[in-house]
Amino acid sequence: MVTVGEVAKRTGLSVRTLHHYHAIGLLKPSRRSDAGYRLYSVGDLMRLEQIVLLRSVGLSLDEIRRSLSRGGPTLLVTIEQHIRRLQQRIDHQRRLCLRLEETAVRLRRRQVPTVEEIVQTIEGVTMSEKYFTPEQREWMTQRRDVVGEARIKEVEAEWPKLIAEVRAEMEKGTPASDPKVRALAARWTGLVEEFTNGNLGIAKSVATMYKNEPAVRQKTGIDSAMMEYISRAGAFEGLQ
Repeated sequence: MVTVGEVAKRTGLSVRTLHHYHAIGLLKPSRRSDAGYRLYSVGDLMRLEQIVLLRSVGLSLDEIRRSLSRGGPTLLVTIEQHIRRLQQRIDHQRRLCLRLEETAVRLRRRQVPTVEEIVQTIEGVTMSEKYFTPEQREWMTQRRDVVGEARIKEVEAEWPKLIAEVRAEMEKGTPASDPKVRALAARWTGLVEEFTNGNLGIAKSVATMYKNEPAVRQKTGIDSAMMEYISRAGAFEGLQ
């Protein structure tokens, strides 16, 4: 049995808070000492632990009272609920951290970003959350560090040129089996694999994003017809 002062001192809760819990019938000490001091048993402290856990995940005192009434959750259930809530918070913080890292990468490229770059950052984060899991976004951030910013800039400059060359061959009616188109397909595959490093999950998510987002296709110039064209050229390349 411990006194209210000892409970307050060892838990960090105020004596006033403990008195309030008593006053509203949420936590009544099991006994009193001969001098009239409130005394808390192990069972009382277990109930206090449940109250603190439930408060920490946002429940009101009325909700806690109902939760701890007859038929309410046991301490184990309360702890398991708390674990799930914490895991959700951790996942949210990880996603926020990844967004900040992605923003930092873009801001390093130029000290004062243009309006277009800011819009692209917002759009990129939105698309990233929509089509890539937190684990995939973390993997891509790590992969950027491996590839290096210098090489990433080179690849970013190479993509528009390659896309324009592929578009030109499509408009001329060059068959996908033509050696020139097969060479373009090989360059295309090389650029993709350099960053994905054989991660099929990342490649699939990228393909899904291009398929579902007209704005992305318009911005890059890669439409479904081009994807089909370069895929056929890649298939022919693989036969050589």
